[in-house]
Amino acid sequence: MLADIGFALSTAGYSLLLLLLFTVRKPGLAKYLLMIATASTAVWSLTYINLLFGPLSLTKMLMIDSAKQFVWLVFLLSCLKDNFTNLRQVLSRPLSFFILLLPVAMMSLPFFMEIDLTWRFLAQTVIALEVLILLELIYRQADESKWSYKPLILFLGATNLFEFVTFANATMVETIEVAYISARGYIYFCLLPFLVLAIRRIKYWGVDIFISREVVLHSSLLMVAGAYLFLMALAGYAVKYVGGEWGSTIQIVLIVLSVALLMTVFLSNSFRDKIKVFITKHFFANQFDYRIEWVKLTEALQTGGNELSDVYQSALRGVIQAIDFDSGLLIKRTGAQHEVKAAISHQPLSKVESNLLTLLCEYLSHKNWIIDVEELRYKPFVYEGLKINHALLNDCSFKIVLPFYRGTELWGVALLSSSKATQSLNWEIRDYLSAVSAQVSSYVFHNEASKEVAENAQFAAFNRMSAFVLHDLKNVLAQIDLILCNAEQHKDNPEFIEDTFETLEHTKARMDKMLRQLTQKKEAQQNAQGLCLASDTITRVIEQKCAGNQPKPELDIVSEKQLVIDEEKFGNVMYHLLSNAQQATEDDGFVNVKIEVSLDEKSLQIDISDNGEGMTEEFIANRLYKPFDTTKGNAGMGIGAYDAKSFVEKIGGRLNVRSELNSGTTFTLHLPLD
Repeated sequence: MLADIGFALSTAGYSLLLLLLFTVRKPGLAKYLLMIATASTAVWSLTYINLLFGPLSLTKMLMIDSAKQFVWLVFLLSCLKDNFTNLRQVLSRPLSFFILLLPVAMMSLPFFMEIDLTWRFLAQTVIALEVLILLELIYRQADESKWSYKPLILFLGATNLFEFVTFANATMVETIEVAYISARGYIYFCLLPFLVLAIRRIKYWGVDIFISREVVLHSSLLMVAGAYLFLMALAGYAVKYVGGEWGSTIQIVLIVLSVALLMTVFLSNSFRDKIKVFITKHFFANQFDYRIEWVKLTEALQTGGNELSDVYQSALRGVIQAIDFDSGLLIKRTGAQHEVKAAISHQPLSKVESNLLTLLCEYLSHKNWIIDVEELRYKPFVYEGLKINHALLNDCSFKIVLPFYRGTELWGVALLSSSKATQSLNWEIRDYLSAVSAQVSSYVFHNEASKEVAENAQFAAFNRMSAFVLHDLKNVLAQIDLILCNAEQHKDNPEFIEDTFETLEHTKARMDKMLRQLTQKKEAQQNAQGLCLASDTITRVIEQKCAGNQPKPELDIVSEKQLVIDEEKFGNVMYHLLSNAQQATEDDGFVNVKIEVSLDEKSLQIDISDNGEGMTEEFIANRLYKPFDTTKGNAGMGIGAYDAKSFVEKIGGRLNVRSELNSGTTFTLHLPLD
């Protein structure tokens, strides 16, 4: 009789709610499925009234329960997205198939085969667990709608938790407790206001579900329930094995142990935090849409200019935008000093803040950790090893200290501030900021390295140009020495005087050019190219620069075409090669220059041969074209062959060498004719 009253109240309550739902104008599939679920609950309650229908058999009761649960599961499945327009879309999902398979089986299989009650009790336990899992997923993904969904979660959560405990207990003892059945009507009636409140609050029933790859289709509730069932099974088996019966003593023991475990969870901060982080990592949707955030960060970093000051400013802007702060400083640490590299809407640091920053940087030098100043103020134990006068934190204008590391060394920090209230850093924000820090660090370090490389390249270019200028200066000096050597003998010869002035004029022009190159701090550029005959240039080099040394080069012209070339630079290259050949050959030896057009008439081939001391293959491969590597001691610069090869290759030709030790050397220049 007492149970009938409870089920009668439940029937009346859900029937009245069904009538009210007909007046609700909210559109959508979920609304109509909710009406069906409410009607099924009213019918379910009605069938339990013994005064009307008589006592229910266990088989019928379990089938009716399965039908009710089936309808509520379909309703919950329709809430997983907001774009379902018909029932077919809901049922066609693979998830729906697996969720609904068990209640459908429990409604249909008893008509065709006999199923042990224990298995049917277990099936009802799993069905209740399915409802709890869906509720957990919906609530965790509701985000801003959690307040609206909370009454629905409480209603279905409480009722199905009771169903879970009822049938889990029945599974263990192989019979269902009458007290549990009698209480069901009252429980469903008392929890009805939560469902009414949910209907008033929820405007959009759809919730997009996210489950992490690491624990696909797992749930914290599934793990907890599995552990509960496992412990219950062990306890039931132990009692049955020793010949006892499942009684109140065992239940009391389990209740006390459960309460003790619950108290442990609530009282242990570290355990609770670990569980919270684990569940949040694997079951909450990510707080950030990382694809969008990464695009925003990339765009922020791309806005920087070529100057390092722009790079630092872009880096700070990217970090600030990442967590929606509005001001900050980017500070580079050099030794014990701190240099502000960029600032956005932030005042310079006060003396107190500078002292605080020094202490924080010392801590960050040994531990890679993002410092939340508010957390440091109220939870100093989190920052183990950081000894600081907390009075300094009261005058601190920044809220977060984000470190940047070059390898294992602390490069600097970003001090971030916000004028609005912000939550403390949780695990996801820390992980996200660590990723942002790594990306921004890479961006800053790359630009710093590029700037350093560019500066080194400028110095290298200047030094290289200076070396070539010095090499040309030695050639100019050689010409002046030649004039002085012949002046005593030919000073009264008018032709000598005329040649001397012509040489001096040419020397002055060369020195003016070298001076301009040094002043402009650039490498020597090619002069305007023009048509010339290689034989004319080589003849002039031999007569003006090489005639004073032995053996005098001999020129052999087999065939020739005009070249488009920088004649002055070509003359310098030929002088380097001829002079080197003369120095490597005894006075009674020979140095020959042979000019001929290639068979395909696409290049002019110039062979410079001597019968001097020659070179080894190892020397040619490793030292011949290596700049500043010379066998002449202080008398040479070691860039003649390098300069010749660079010049020839720059105009599209090539330079080859054949040599045999103590037999001679042949340099072959292939110069393009078009």
